[in-house]
Amino acid sequence: MSKIIYTRVDEAPALATYSFLPIIKAFTKSSGIEMVTKDISLAGRIIANFPENLTEDQKIVDALAELGELTQDPAVNIVKLPNVSASVPQLKACIAELQSKGYKVPNYDESAEITARYGKISGSAVNPVLREGNSDRRAPGAVKNYAKNNPHRMGKWTADSKTEVMHMDANDFYGAELSKTFDAADDLKISFVSKDGEEKVLKASTAVLAGEIIDATCMSAKSLQAFYQTAIDRALEQDVLLSLHLKATMMKVSDPIMFGFAVKVYFKDLIAKHSELFNSLGVNFNNGLGDLYSKLDQVDADKKSEIEADIAAVYAKQPRLAMVNSAKGITNLHVPSDVIIDASMPAMLKGGGKMWNAEDKEEDTVAIIPDRCYAQSFQAVIEDCKANGTLDVTTIGTVPNVGLMAQKAEEYGSHDKTFQACCEGKIVVTDSAGNTVFSFDTEEGDIFRMCQAKDAPIQDWVKLAVSRARLSNTPAIFWLDENRAHDAEMIKKVNKYLPEHDTAGLDITIAAPVDATKTSLERMRKGLDTISVTGNVLRDYNTDLFPILELGTSAKMLSIVPLMKGGGLFETGAGGSAPKHVQQFTEEQYLRWDSLGEFMALAASFEHLGNTQDNAKAKILADTLDKATGTFLLEDKSPSRKLGSVDNRGSHFYLSMYWAQELAKQTLDAELAAEFAPIAEAMASNEDKINAELVAAHGTAVDLEGYYLLNDELAAAAMRPSATLNSIID
Repeated sequence: MSKIIYTRVDEAPALATYSFLPIIKAFTKSSGIEMVTKDISLAGRIIANFPENLTEDQKIVDALAELGELTQDPAVNIVKLPNVSASVPQLKACIAELQSKGYKVPNYDESAEITARYGKISGSAVNPVLREGNSDRRAPGAVKNYAKNNPHRMGKWTADSKTEVMHMDANDFYGAELSKTFDAADDLKISFVSKDGEEKVLKASTAVLAGEIIDATCMSAKSLQAFYQTAIDRALEQDVLLSLHLKATMMKVSDPIMFGFAVKVYFKDLIAKHSELFNSLGVNFNNGLGDLYSKLDQVDADKKSEIEADIAAVYAKQPRLAMVNSAKGITNLHVPSDVIIDASMPAMLKGGGKMWNAEDKEEDTVAIIPDRCYAQSFQAVIEDCKANGTLDVTTIGTVPNVGLMAQKAEEYGSHDKTFQACCEGKIVVTDSAGNTVFSFDTEEGDIFRMCQAKDAPIQDWVKLAVSRARLSNTPAIFWLDENRAHDAEMIKKVNKYLPEHDTAGLDITIAAPVDATKTSLERMRKGLDTISVTGNVLRDYNTDLFPILELGTSAKMLSIVPLMKGGGLFETGAGGSAPKHVQQFTEEQYLRWDSLGEFMALAASFEHLGNTQDNAKAKILADTLDKATGTFLLEDKSPSRKLGSVDNRGSHFYLSMYWAQELAKQTLDAELAAEFAPIAEAMASNEDKINAELVAAHGTAVDLEGYYLLNDELAAAAMRPSATLNSIID
């Protein structure tokens, strides 16, 4: 029996699973394939990691840890859906929900030890564990052709647009970065040394392998705050929106601090007036203005009204903030996880450089991205669009990505090596012999970060880049900046390992991200394709940026991670877990989540299974699912925005009908054809009835008895409302 592991996650993809997984199980059970689920949701991670006070019925295994071990198995096959990379507010909300349901998990800030344990669950807790391989993300031909023939809405760019990206010019991570490749294995210690010479060990041990690249850098809190004030002044001068773009979920230590400084600078008058009260309430502006609002009920009515009036006075004086939800008055600075750079910047660029204001109207913006490492790439897109106009979806080429991410490569693996300086002094990194490797002078609030990238994943990354360039006959650019310390070390590695592969006839170059952006866009406009070969953070940014411009969404990307031990990890595209879709579903039983990513990942999973485990039926399932997906796109059965139309559940019905039809007419396996012929007929003859049953509940609210931990029976009933379809599937 072959096995495919299908991850249970959060929010919109979790809802979609209640509808789609029964279909997958039904279609695979006669082919010797067992579908196994593993719960890596935020709620599941919390429950698994705090069993002390739970009942036996409540306890669950640590599925994430199990999957981490399984990535080392050459036979493993995992389909990974997008999960919540929780910010602290999301984590606290999930904890509160679990507690309300009788799970006696501790509060987030119950003790330093408890907070540290929760820190291993939040942010990018899942991806570094599962991604034991580098990524190959691209838009399949059928998806790209569909986008060209059915172009999505693109906002109009004009040469006089006031939109721009502002970034620091000094004392940021880019400017301060130091980097070293270690010739031999070592062990590093990170310490803070005060002005009087007293040492406090921040991290006692970081193992380093031979050939590994270690970076360290430090952002000045004083310079960061001065920069924020400059950006605020610029937005006022230009009379445009102000928007902050960070990634406070994945970069769960550094970016919330940077977010908090932005809130404190913007609301400095408010905070100065009420600082004593805010301190007594325990307000943490790293969690956004929303943290203040959540604690205002603790003060009397008059004081609450005074504070709300003072907040309004700040809004009247400062530049207008970009809105997350105009109707509810939720701004860009309310919650750190509401605006995530890899989604927010591409959406703004697709929209003609505009974000939403308090009147729910689109407007130009000063987009703040403090660190220079990649901010200038987004500015390069803006300059291109101002000069050349909106990209033509019907003609542009594609920019697939080969991304270095195996074994916690680069910044996403740095959480346990990121610290905020308490005061003036030094943060020093020393080796096992006591020699100083890196040293940074610090002031109060400065942000130190140390990152690492192992040699074996880099070798595999270079190999994958050459392979993709050869297979698709497409130029490939390594996005590396010789003027950045880390990238300079990476360039040495690339130049070392490229000659080990046959690159004859291939166009493989190295360019700084700004230049690579310009080249890729120039080629896109000519209808030409270009592979971006990037590190981990740029992988995340580019696999949203270009797909959102090309396809309208990054959820339609095929995302394959060939695991270094031989197994396969198949991710269902990028695009987050769509909390707004869940809100809409609970309000009117209409789910806009597009499962196309799941369809493509599943087909790739079947293909891998067929090739590695000699399962001929799995290969047929892969081929027929690919063809069904092509028909699905041609017939335009993806979820629409219009209530009463095909939503996520309807899209699953049509995909399953087309898949059954393809299985019925294939000639490689007579048993499968005979099995699915009556199923295809039953679905086709009941199409109108099934559709009527699927849309019957549209427009009415539904209670799933939770957000992070759903009632399985209620969710299944809501996501499988067609008795006719269920009878065929079951």
